Amino acid sequence: MSICRGAKMEKFKEYRSVIIACIAGICAIICVVIGTDGLKEAKLGRAGEGLSATGSASVDFESDLAVWRGSFSVRGGTSKEAYAEIEKNAELVKKYFEDNGISADEMTFYSVYIRELTKEIYSEAGEYMGYEDDGYELTQSFAVSSYDVEKITNISNECTELINSGVEIISDAPEYYYTKLDELKLQLIEEATKNAKERIDIMAQNAGCQTGELLSANLGVFQITGAYSSTEDYSYGGTFNTSAKDKTASITVRLNYTVH
Repeated sequence: MSICRGAKMEKFKEYRSVIIACIAGICAIICVVIGTDGLKEAKLGRAGEGLSATGSASVDFESDLAVWRGSFSVRGGTSKEAYAEIEKNAELVKKYFEDNGISADEMTFYSVYIRELTKEIYSEAGEYMGYEDDGYELTQSFAVSSYDVEKITNISNECTELINSGVEIISDAPEYYYTKLDELKLQLIEEATKNAKERIDIMAQNAGCQTGELLSANLGVFQITGAYSSTEDYSYGGTFNTSAKDKTASITVRLNYTVH
């Protein structure tokens, strides 16, 4: 009886090492599975957050509306003299516009601004005595606009002709706009959204998953810069360039999708 019991104990000892090895192997497999799932979750983000990506789109375009603004000033000993001179200058400016193909509905003359001038008075000894009237200065502002962008550009560049006629003109730089900006913006939003979705699909595929439902979509800043400007900065609140005829519009869209 003791011999049989001893034989059984020896047999149990023999198999115990095999059982322990099997248990260790199973634990190792479980650890690998858990580690793999954890790696996948790390790639995709915590549960419920989904995958996010930012898409972008840009397009070059040419302005289709130009505006040129400026002003001219005169001086006169009396207000009557100054008004007569400003009217003479206004006619010269108007004729200049007409000679260069600007129609009446493309030009605007604003109200005349009048400023009374004074000058300081000093005694022969250099003591300040006060001031006295020194005539009037009148200023009139104008604006011309046209869908013929080159015409406005040429008129602003050649305004020295007015200076040679005796008009004291102050010229601003032409401003360039695009009248179909809403349609352009919708086009860019569509392209940026498509770009963001493609990025998310690639990330999900690389992680061995598929994209599900859209969780959120956020529109980025709409920027308009000069097409060939290497120094113009982007602004957090958006940039709207009006100094360049050729421009570049850009926008970003950020999407967040569930994954499974």
